[in-house]
Amino acid sequence: MRLVSFAAALSLAVSLSPAVQAHDSEQYERVLLISVDGLHALDVARYRDSHPNSTLAQLARHGITYSNARTPANSDSFPGLLALVTGGSPVTGDLFYDVSYDRSYFANGDSTCAGTVNDPAPGASQTPGKGSTIAFDESIDLYGTDPKTGLPLSKNVIDPTALPFQIVNNRCVPVFPHEALKTNTIFEVVKAHGGLTAWMDKHPAYDLVRGPSGAGVDDLYTPEVTNVGGLDNTVSVICTHENDHLKTVGLINQIHGLTHDGKPARGVPTVFGTDYQAVSVGQKLANDTPDPACINAATANDAARLAGHSGGYLDGSGTPTDVLAYALDAVDSDLGAIVDALKQQRLYDSTLIIVTAKHGQSPINPVKINKPGHFADLVANLIPASAAEAAAQEAVNIANNCGSGPCGFAQDDDIALLWLQDPTQTANVAALINNHAKELFVDEVMAGDEIKLKFNDPRHDNRTPDIIVQPQYGVVYTTSKKKNAEHGGFSFGDTNVGLVVSNPRLAERTIKTLVLTSQVAATILSSLGIEPDELHAVRVEGTRVLPGL
Repeated sequence: MRLVSFAAALSLAVSLSPAVQAHDSEQYERVLLISVDGLHALDVARYRDSHPNSTLAQLARHGITYSNARTPANSDSFPGLLALVTGGSPVTGDLFYDVSYDRSYFANGDSTCAGTVNDPAPGASQTPGKGSTIAFDESIDLYGTDPKTGLPLSKNVIDPTALPFQIVNNRCVPVFPHEALKTNTIFEVVKAHGGLTAWMDKHPAYDLVRGPSGAGVDDLYTPEVTNVGGLDNTVSVICTHENDHLKTVGLINQIHGLTHDGKPARGVPTVFGTDYQAVSVGQKLANDTPDPACINAATANDAARLAGHSGGYLDGSGTPTDVLAYALDAVDSDLGAIVDALKQQRLYDSTLIIVTAKHGQSPINPVKINKPGHFADLVANLIPASAAEAAAQEAVNIANNCGSGPCGFAQDDDIALLWLQDPTQTANVAALINNHAKELFVDEVMAGDEIKLKFNDPRHDNRTPDIIVQPQYGVVYTTSKKKNAEHGGFSFGDTNVGLVVSNPRLAERTIKTLVLTSQVAATILSSLGIEPDELHAVRVEGTRVLPGL
């Protein structure tokens, strides 16, 4: 692993961030939050045992390990991150996936709010109206041209013309990700108390963390990990780590009182952090295929060694493959560089460090993987046993074949989410799925009263799916040959993530009681002397501070 190189500017004297008033002796001056996406509680336990001198082991020896931490379902990256920074779930944030559906928005790029539908029925007329698939992923980036390859390259900012649109005060306006969020964030609360804030993530769409005010994050850095039509770093753990490492350098700049890109700033952030993607990619890859565009002299040997090798695990006990082992080591190396920087700047003792994950990955056991095809395609191949089943099958077909507009949407990974054009078909569709659960590899169907027990009522909420399908463990609804695992669902592999809360003043301890990652947000504010119930989601969902602190 290479070490972080420091710019000359990093020798500048550090000015501390504006102090947040301390309430008691357990106060911290700042909190560093790191999401190692995909990191299971099992990964933490095994890595500590096999790497006793690692940074992760060092952090755990001075902190609390929550071995039964779960993400609030569902476990896609958006709700997973929002749990960490809002203290809630899709009940309050109302975002289920980065590509989902909103019954009140118009499609990405529909700048006239015309709302026309490309009806999947041959020869059918176009139908105007609200509602459409909405995308908050790499497709909303502003792209230029990579001078080295001539391929598209993200400018790491959002292209407003590529966003979904809505009508506000009789005007058709774009909807930025932060405007789609329906609850406030820790960054907004900390700023209101005079603190500085920063965050780094994998797409410009993580403008999301700015919160509904749009002003929650002072320093947001989002180097695109997947360029549409250009370099996709996620084809290899090495390429992904190169992208992750950009954020490590940015974090170290911030620890030195600068912005992520080394410019003068007001001081070290009060709350800051990043996500890392290498472990998630290392778990999913069926074949590591390094792109020459992201390989350099320092990584060439590892690229040759890992090329063509499978990621994930060797067995159900969580033994990592060489590909995943590389990712774990790479992340630990970067954690080490960050901890070293905190110590060099004499900030380590006053910083609470939280290492966790937006989501896990399923399945861990490689023999459990089953990729039968996309959920809606499986439904389309059923032989309906009645007119009601035929109507339900058609309702799923319409949602699956809708390009944009109010004809519904079908989203799947190791979960399936269905937004129907005609919600009155919900009961029929749920019955169809339950009746053919074996052919569809279904474990649980949530619809009607069942979905209202966990989420908002889709009849009165613009984003909640009409139906959520949790497949059998190990099933990923895909035909892709590129991945061995996925996330998004409610399974143990998806939701049981690593969670270590560390500071030198803490004694080593493991807490096995069930906790939720949404409690991280409440804990961050409490650690800074701020009342957690300043978060809307904390008040609504009754989120508590993590035990043991």
